[in-house]
Amino acid sequence: MHQGGKGLRPSHNRAPMISLKNISLRRGTKLVLDGISTTIHPGEHVGLIGRNGAGKSSLFALLAGRLHEDGGEFFIPAQWRMAEVAQHLPDTDESATAFVLAGDTRLQALQQRLAEAEKTGDGMHIAQLHADLQDAGAHDATARAQALILGLGFKPKELEQPVNSFSGGWQMRLQLARALMCPSDLLLLDEPTNHLDLDALVWLEAWLKRYSGTLVIISHDREFLDATTSVTLHIDQGRLTRYGGNYSKFEELHAQQLVLQQASFERQQEKIAHLQSFIDRFKAKATKAKQAQSRVKQIERMEKVAPVLASADFTFAFQEPANLPNPMLAISDAAFGYTSEAGTSTTILQGVSRTVLAGQRIGILGANGQGKSTLVKTIARELQPLAGKLTEGKGLRIGYFAQQELDVLRPDEHPLQHMVRLARDLGADAPAASREQDLRNWLGSFNFSGDMVTQSVGSMSGGEKARLVLAMIVWQRPNLLLLDEPTNHLDLPTREALAMALNDFDGTVLLVSHDRHLLRAVADDFWLVGRGQVGTFDGDLDDYQRYLLEESRRLREAAKAADAAAQPAPAATAPTIDPREARRLAAQARQALAEKTKPLKKELEKIDTRMAQLGAEKAALEEKLATPLPPADIAEAGKRLKAVGDELDACEERWLELSEAIEQLTQAAEA
Repeated sequence: MHQGGKGLRPSHNRAPMISLKNISLRRGTKLVLDGISTTIHPGEHVGLIGRNGAGKSSLFALLAGRLHEDGGEFFIPAQWRMAEVAQHLPDTDESATAFVLAGDTRLQALQQRLAEAEKTGDGMHIAQLHADLQDAGAHDATARAQALILGLGFKPKELEQPVNSFSGGWQMRLQLARALMCPSDLLLLDEPTNHLDLDALVWLEAWLKRYSGTLVIISHDREFLDATTSVTLHIDQGRLTRYGGNYSKFEELHAQQLVLQQASFERQQEKIAHLQSFIDRFKAKATKAKQAQSRVKQIERMEKVAPVLASADFTFAFQEPANLPNPMLAISDAAFGYTSEAGTSTTILQGVSRTVLAGQRIGILGANGQGKSTLVKTIARELQPLAGKLTEGKGLRIGYFAQQELDVLRPDEHPLQHMVRLARDLGADAPAASREQDLRNWLGSFNFSGDMVTQSVGSMSGGEKARLVLAMIVWQRPNLLLLDEPTNHLDLPTREALAMALNDFDGTVLLVSHDRHLLRAVADDFWLVGRGQVGTFDGDLDDYQRYLLEESRRLREAAKAADAAAQPAPAATAPTIDPREARRLAAQARQALAEKTKPLKKELEKIDTRMAQLGAEKAALEEKLATPLPPADIAEAGKRLKAVGDELDACEERWLELSEAIEQLTQAAEA
C-alpha cells in the first residue's frame, strides 16, 4: 500500500486535482506513454482501459510515485492520501482481522504515538491522543475491518485465522480489504475483481459507489466499470483519450470515431458483415426465455459497436465438433467432493441429478465455497464422484479451462512443448495435423509468434497463459466446454472475442464466471449451486443478484436465531391476558406504530422523489459530458456531477436508514 507523499510535485497554489501535461514515459527502450495530457478532478471515479501492454500499469506506477515521467509535467496534490492494493502475498501469521486493521495507517500512527506518550507519562498529550483516536474511528475500527473481510467472502470463523493459512487468492482478498481500510483521497485498484466471486464482486461494487474520494480502476470487467466509474481514460498506442461516461458510453463514442476513421477499410467491412451475419442468425433462433432475451440485448449492443469488435487484433473461433452426442452427459443421484490421501471423504454436493443436452449454454451460479469448481472438476474427470453415476454420451470430447491456469500448464515448459505433448497424449484421436510446423502455425493464430513459441510459460503474463489454454482447448475440437473463470486475465478485446466464439460454438457450454457481461452474452440456462445441492435457477442475473441479497439476509437472521436459542430460558412464564384486553392492547400498539412510522414514511416519500430528480439530472450531465465541450463547461458540469452524485449517495444511505428504522419499529411492535 502506498500513501501520499512520495513522488508528489510541489504545489504552486494549484487546484486540488491530478494534472498530466505532455507526459512521456519509457519502460526500458519502449515509449509507453507519448505526450499524454489529462486532468482527474477530486471525487471522480475513473476507469483506465486499454489492451494488455498498452501502459495502464505504468500510468498507475506514475500516479503512485513508483515511476517518474521522462518528459512533461505531472502534478498531484501533496496533501492527498493515497491507497492501493499491495501485489505481493503477505507472509505473516497475524490474524486476518489484525492484518486488515493495520491498513488504517492513521489509526496505527496514533496508537504508536499514544504508546510513546504513555511511556513518558505526558498526561495532556495522552488525553489529546485519546480524543484524536476517537476522531479517527478507533471505537469501531475492528468492526469496520471485519465488515470488509466478510463482505469479500470470508466466513465469520475465519476472522481470526492467520493470514498465511489462506491460499494466494484469499490472501489477495485480504490485501484488497486492507487497502479499503486505509483512509484515502485517492484509491488505485488494479484488476480488483480477479480473485472475487460474483457475490463478493457485487459487494465491492456497492462499497466503491459510496467511496467519496478519487478512484482510478484498471479492469477488464465491463459491467464492473459501468457500475463504478463515470469517466473513462483510454490508452492506445501511447496516446490517452478522456471520455465523459462509463465503459458502455466510451464504447459507443469510440465506435463512432472508428466508423469515421476506418469506414473505408475493406477488411473491417468484411468483419462487420460477418458479425452482422452472426447477429442475424442468433436473433432468428433465439427463444422468448428470459435469459435468451438478455442475450438478444447483448447482441443488439454488438450491432452498435461492431466497428470496435472488428478492429480487434485477436479473434478466434471454435471448430465445428466432429459429433454432438445427445444427451452429452447424465448425472444420477451423485455426490461430489474430495477424498484425502488418508482416504477420508468430504462431501460438498449430494443428490445431484442433472442432464446436459447438446447445444445447451449453462451458467453455473452460486456463492463462494458452495461447490461450483468441485462440480466442474468432477465433470472434467479431475475428481471422481463420491457416489452416484455420471454417464457420458458416446464421443464426448471435453475442453476444460481451469480457474488456475497452472492446473493445466507447466511453468518450465514453452507453448510449443505444451502443444507437442497434447498431440502425443491424444495420439490417433488428435483432431488435426500435429507436425511441429502445424503446431507452430496454430500457436501463431493465437498471437504466439517468433520467440514467444519457445518462451517459458512461467515468465508469461496472466493474459498470455489464458490465451495458451484457449489455444490448447480449441485445437482439441471439443463438443463440451467446461469454463471455470476463463476471463480472469483476459483484456476486454479478448473477452469480446471469447464471447463471440462461444456464441458461434455448436457444442455445449458450462460456464462459471463472475463476468456478468459474459454470462449475459452466453448463458441461456442457469444452475444454482448452494446448500449442498445443484438445481435450476429460474431467472436472469438481475434476479440472481436479488437472490444473493436475500440469502445474505437469511444467513444473518439464522445467526441471530442461533444466538437467541443459546440464551438461557426465562425463569417464569408470562401471565395470561384476557382476549378483549389483548385486542385493546393490539389496537393501541398499531396506533402507536402508525404514529411512530408516519414521519419516517413521509420523509421516505420525499427522498424517493428527490432521488428520481437527481437520477434524471445525473443522466443529463453524463450525456452532456459525453459531447465535446469547452474546458470551463467540462469543469462546471463535472463539479455539478460530483455534487449530484454525493447527494444521491447521501439520499440512498438515508433511504436505507429510514427503511431499516421502519422495519425495526414494525418488528418490535409484532414481538
